[in-house]
Amino acid sequence: MVQKLKLEELNRIDVETFKKVEKIPLVIILDNLRSMHNVGASFRTADAFLIEKIILCGITPQPPHREIHKAALGATESVDWAYESDTNTAINDYKSRGYQIIGIEQTTDSVMITDFTIDKSKKYALILGNEVEGISDEALPNIDTFLEIPQLGTKHSLNVSVCGGIVMWEFAKALK
Repeated sequence: MVQKLKLEELNRIDVETFKKVEKIPLVIILDNLRSMHNVGASFRTADAFLIEKIILCGITPQPPHREIHKAALGATESVDWAYESDTNTAINDYKSRGYQIIGIEQTTDSVMITDFTIDKSKKYALILGNEVEGISDEALPNIDTFLEIPQLGTKHSLNVSVCGGIVMWEFAKALK
């Protein structure tokens, strides 16, 4: 009979070990998210896939906060993060460090993520935008490539933390 594994059987690393483990060369830039639940979920996913860092920009809520913690379940302690008031400052910082800047957005120039080749020799910064407005208009000209997740149903978009989870997984698989 199939049984679910107990937490102690999952053999997860502790926060101290997580801090020392080599991360995949992927940074997540959250551009003016408004939901603390989406921020917390992004931290939890970043922890799951050994993401290098999260940059919280603009109005994006910052830890510590009870509502972020509800979704993050402690991942704000393991995943490195920083706050930057201006998204373009974060973009330019990572661009100057050799990261390819990828906007997850439906644009006239978007490439379906299924048609995009993730290069193991590169470092990437993924930008996830506001729940209603998407990536800020000011940031669009500074982004190298736009990726879109194919959708087959009636809705025009995914929840930003769900979208982030899909994209982080695709990059984690390719870069590990």
